[in-house]
Amino acid sequence: MGIQFLETNEGRRIAFHKHAGQGPCILFLGGLKSDMEGTKAVHLEAWAKAQGRAFVRFDYSGHGQSSNTFEEGAIGDWHEDTLAVVDQLIEGPIVAVGSSMGGWQALLLSKARPQRLKALVTIAAAPDFTEDGWWQNFDDDQKTALDQQGYVDLPSDYMEPFRVSKRMIEDGRAHLVLRSPLNLPFPVRCLQGTADTAVSTETALTLLEHANCEDMRLHLVKDADHRFSDETCLDLIESAVKEVL
Repeated sequence: MGIQFLETNEGRRIAFHKHAGQGPCILFLGGLKSDMEGTKAVHLEAWAKAQGRAFVRFDYSGHGQSSNTFEEGAIGDWHEDTLAVVDQLIEGPIVAVGSSMGGWQALLLSKARPQRLKALVTIAAAPDFTEDGWWQNFDDDQKTALDQQGYVDLPSDYMEPFRVSKRMIEDGRAHLVLRSPLNLPFPVRCLQGTADTAVSTETALTLLEHANCEDMRLHLVKDADHRFSDETCLDLIESAVKEVL
């Protein structure tokens, strides 16, 4: 089935692809300024179809073919979008696969709907990055610009420069997951490239040490970058999903 849309309680229109199959449903949560047509999302959907498994991928608001603009969005909005997808589109247990910012979204989902998650796979997970990756590294001029004009423009190694709003920073603080207990009562597999310049290996280790989880493993891949989408990395994603299923 082609692209479909759902309306959230907040009035946003979310684009999604849903493939029926046996459960638990694999839910792909994309990264910041990524969309559901990305290499990892499409590859994993093809794998799920071949396995006869249920699969959902979608665009957060302000991303891809969903409504709104990126600049007006924030972590909490995209969390609401994720909950709308989970509550409206998926029945039964879920295996969440979160890439970069989607890793943070998967952890927020685990706190909001712990009874729905059967397992979690993260790919270069970036929990709390608005605070630890952005705010703490802003210089005085950037902090002043954020306060006075309400935004700051950032360069990126993986996309065009983008605008970070004051609201995104403040909203991010309301959704931090590494400052309070993080209970993950299901299998968790974390994948991380050592050549990732957007999310550090230190971030992956911090998550591993912070989470309360009896079955959590971190797989470091030498020289893999943040995209984590070459053939070897895609095979590792498949393997991690198979392992937790």
